[in-house]
Amino acid sequence: MLAKRIIPCLDCDLAVPEGRVVKGVEFKQIRYAGIPWKLSEKYYKDKADEIIFLDITASHDRRDTMTNVIKKVSKNVFIPLTVGGGIHSLKDAKTVFHSGADKVTLNTAAIKNPQLIKEIAENYGSQACVVAIDAKRNYSLSRGKEIYETPKGECWFECSIYGGREFTGMDAVAWAKEAQELGAGDIMLTSMDRDGTYNGFDLELTNAVSENIQIPVIASGGCGNPKHILEVFKETKAQGALAASIFHYNEYSILDVKKYLKKNGIHVRL
Repeated sequence: MLAKRIIPCLDCDLAVPEGRVVKGVEFKQIRYAGIPWKLSEKYYKDKADEIIFLDITASHDRRDTMTNVIKKVSKNVFIPLTVGGGIHSLKDAKTVFHSGADKVTLNTAAIKNPQLIKEIAENYGSQACVVAIDAKRNYSLSRGKEIYETPKGECWFECSIYGGREFTGMDAVAWAKEAQELGAGDIMLTSMDRDGTYNGFDLELTNAVSENIQIPVIASGGCGNPKHILEVFKETKAQGALAASIFHYNEYSILDVKKYLKKNGIHVRL
């Protein structure tokens, strides 16, 4: 049995020279959380299974990724490091890997150029390519060019790009299936409706995706306490749980969360 993964996520704003970690609510209302390498070392010592770094403005502003930050982090942190934001080509991915990253995560670039998933997987292995899906509930009947007979009150989940600034008309489940076929090793699935709310993971979204693909799903968006992580592992097929605020602001430690999960029958690495 694979151990469930607990993954802190560092949303990085590189508008200042040294970079800073921030956290928002529903992809807005940004507030300061810390310095990237300081938080990374803390999480490494606290038994995180891996760390995800997202340059939250790189795709929108067309800037390079945070290679200098990753070089500094990788000197003292020896768990998998995943980097996303501003990766538009195989060359960009290569630069990130050479800075010390173990994986890259793609959202905007993958939707605009799905073959990039295949290129990275073929050159570095599927395990090195994570496809991020930022999805929001949509209660309209239209999905791209097609019309669905969606019962009143039900919804589908629409993919967004550019850090949630633009919606695509693409269905999250269908896109996750395609990403898997192209060679993605993980799906990082973020509920935009739950992001930063502390209301718990979106179990409906997580189930919809994880039930329809074979590669691991990392649930993201809405974690407010250890019970929410237990819930997403018990009630969905998610293999990982991502959290930010509860760790950044010292509400819970990763080690305490893992001990709680183990006590409740979840297989984790301690």
